[in-house]
Amino acid sequence: MVEEVSSGGVVVFGNTILLLKKFNGDWVLPKGRVEKGEDIRDTALREVYEEGGVRGQIIKYIGMVHYNYKNLKENETVFKTVHWYLMKTNNMDCVPQKKEGFVDALFVHIDKAIDLVKYEDERKIIIKGLRMYK
Repeated sequence: MVEEVSSGGVVVFGNTILLLKKFNGDWVLPKGRVEKGEDIRDTALREVYEEGGVRGQIIKYIGMVHYNYKNLKENETVFKTVHWYLMKTNNMDCVPQKKEGFVDALFVHIDKAIDLVKYEDERKIIIKGLRMYK
């Protein structure tokens, strides 16, 4: 089994959260792989900027999630760890990273964001992060 480590952010502006819409219609939080020699905090900030065009500021570490997925190209199972950070930003300007398959980037009201997000683990991270934010 292959191991992969990623990092991402729950980015808050007022009562909204940054979400990205993938080409298949799924709404997700910004995250990506940790590059060699890179700190997970730096990865989270970089991925939020690359995928959503947003400059975030880390407030607090929310936690990590683990899951397995099947890499169809390599026909292997990947054990993935994702580290999540609560972040804030100073404006709602955002731009989706088209080359990564994101067709939209929006700040969505927190109540609607929880319903929109595709994956249960991301819903839980949003809820945990919002509790820390208050």
